[in-house]
Amino acid sequence: RRQRRDGLVPRCAAPGRQRGVPRGQYGPAAALYSRALAQLESAGDAPAEERSVLLANRAACHLKDGACNLCVADCTSALELVPFGIKALLRRAAAYEALERYSLAYVDYKTALQVDCSVQAAHDGVNRMTKALLEKDGVNWRQKLPPIPTVPISAQTRWSVPSAQASGANTPPATAPRGERGGNVPLAQTLKEEGNELVKKGNHKKAVEKYSESLKLNKECATYTNRALCYLTLKQYKEAAQDCTEALKLDPKNVKALYRRAQALKELKDYKSSIADIKSLLKTEPKNTAALRLLQELNRA
Repeated sequence: RRQRRDGLVPRCAAPGRQRGVPRGQYGPAAALYSRALAQLESAGDAPAEERSVLLANRAACHLKDGACNLCVADCTSALELVPFGIKALLRRAAAYEALERYSLAYVDYKTALQVDCSVQAAHDGVNRMTKALLEKDGVNWRQKLPPIPTVPISAQTRWSVPSAQASGANTPPATAPRGERGGNVPLAQTLKEEGNELVKKGNHKKAVEKYSESLKLNKECATYTNRALCYLTLKQYKEAAQDCTEALKLDPKNVKALYRRAQALKELKDYKSSIADIKSLLKTEPKNTAALRLLQELNRA
């Protein structure tokens, strides 16, 4: 499968083959799922779970055939019947990604991680969408995101339970991506998302509390950089720099951590260290406009 230079999926396609569907026969398979759905509906009182599974399976066929909008519609219907279904979330995210609706894809990938944080396909999707949204909307891309739903504990999968079998997401990662496992990773993710929502509302002090609770359960790079952003807004520059340093221990080339530490160090008048961070960032993203702008300000300081 060919990919674009930026690593994003070039057309509506999902990794791997759907079990029981011969290669290239996804259209006929979708028709069979449609017949099965019609039979369930005509019988009446069809269990929501069965209808949701059939819709998610038909969505997978649409995804393979490049019918991304149909895939989105089926996944949405499946999720209305069974909220937070992992397969429907992942397949809808893949369809949104192929349609270049990156914000919606990001939300679905992040929601899937709340359900089961061991799904590597969701982690990979979040990383791709973060890169795409950063390039599209700049460093403040998070402010333009739709709300990310909070998955109830009852719908979350524990680390000790095998993840839902979804295309390209069958094997848990050996280590938690960009972080370290703690005692309750799903709860840590939920707390982080609550912090993100508070940031959107401008309540940075309360967000710091949520991020701090999350970090007690799971040391994750993104949580440190998110809390650092709050500290910057609150003008607590030493704390911001410290959080970025912790994030860089987990991910030495993390762009957000380097940029935000450079901002904090600039305010602390440590211009030399701030410039060093920006130059390190530019080795990874030489065309990062925000970093180039900050470097110009530092050189004038």
